[in-house]
Amino acid sequence: MTKWRTLILATIGFNFSFLIWFSFAPFTGPMAEEFGLSLAEIGILASAAIWLAPFGRILTGWLSDRWGAPTVFAIVLTYVGVFSVASAFAQSYAVFFVERLIVATAGITFVIGIQHVSEWFDEEQLGTAEGIYAGVGNAGAAGGALVLPRVFGEGWSGPLFETNWRAAFFYTGIVSILLAIVYYSIGEAAKSEERRQATAESATFKQWIHTATRYGTVVLALAYVMSFGLELSMNGWLATYYREGFNTNNLVLASTFAATFSVAAGLLRPIGGYMSDRLARNERDILPIFTGRYREQWTFVTLCGIVLAMIGMSLAGLTGEVLLAVGAGFVVGMSCAFAEGAIFAQVPAMFPNSSGSVAGVVGGVGTVGGIVYPLVYAAPLMPTLHTGYSVVAATMIPIALLCAWVFQPHVAARATDDGFLASSESGAGLPTDD
Repeated sequence: MTKWRTLILATIGFNFSFLIWFSFAPFTGPMAEEFGLSLAEIGILASAAIWLAPFGRILTGWLSDRWGAPTVFAIVLTYVGVFSVASAFAQSYAVFFVERLIVATAGITFVIGIQHVSEWFDEEQLGTAEGIYAGVGNAGAAGGALVLPRVFGEGWSGPLFETNWRAAFFYTGIVSILLAIVYYSIGEAAKSEERRQATAESATFKQWIHTATRYGTVVLALAYVMSFGLELSMNGWLATYYREGFNTNNLVLASTFAATFSVAAGLLRPIGGYMSDRLARNERDILPIFTGRYREQWTFVTLCGIVLAMIGMSLAGLTGEVLLAVGAGFVVGMSCAFAEGAIFAQVPAMFPNSSGSVAGVVGGVGTVGGIVYPLVYAAPLMPTLHTGYSVVAATMIPIALLCAWVFQPHVAARATDDGFLASSESGAGLPTDD
């Protein structure tokens, strides 16, 4: 069936996008040596990989509603591929930095695929389908950590490059361009022309402002900061952490340790979406304080799990046992996966005709965590490299409390209508605040 082909196509596209997004992470050591980078500057490079994602995701989410996912996905993959190829030839760090900033916008494809999948699947399957898409897609970071340093090892000597990271950036760029051609050629925007038109017609600036400021959109976006934003930060940082925090000088070994997090954060995400679907179908309460709000209950449980797991990450690191820290990282990744699946089971279920726009806001704001958290991990003020995880956990508590307020049944029932900005006028299909 076409919907399953769409799911496979979107998943492959996003998986590779995630791989190319974090393709720098396994090579921070040799890049730092060639360009003379300090540990703090590596932290900035990890943070910079996320800088353009917030605006990019917001824009492409709206454009996907407006133009259709295949067109937008192909455009992004094409220019990402071109700049990845260009970065392989950079001789100055300033040029390299700018080119990798542009390559890092590969991460904005997430919301394009979310919109694409939502245009083909019914509500009762949304959590599972989106979980499969995003989970397998996110595992592309693990693919990068496991595959790239092995294919492009320290002794690389190829036809074009004598440096392994330059070869990796060149060849992944070529694959990105080829994948763009495939996506544009066989992708179909929606399961019916009526569905495509309804989505396109809702993609107005006025509608975007309305949906972007509803309580439901805002709290899910903040919840995504502490789940997906955290995942991004760990993907870009953990290889450095395991290398510097435990004197693990072996590049492949440190990248493999980091990949255990990415595997958990990616491949376990469908469980988060599936549990949200299952609780909603069975109308089962697991937190009586949010009676009747089944998806919200599961989301809140997973957010609390992230806070506890991050505290555990600090405690494990302070023991000095690298394998214990790797295990703790796996638990953090699992907690992120469950929360992300839960959040993106809610998004298209709450906003069926604006899934791209809302996914863009949630996904875009969520990436802020990937910008800020690496700066905390590498901050000179931290007594050790292990302390930053607990500091980040403390910043997540206010977000969880805000979610608890919005997830109350009487607030959640109107979370798609009431918001932080009232509609300027009624009509045109836009609900107004009471």
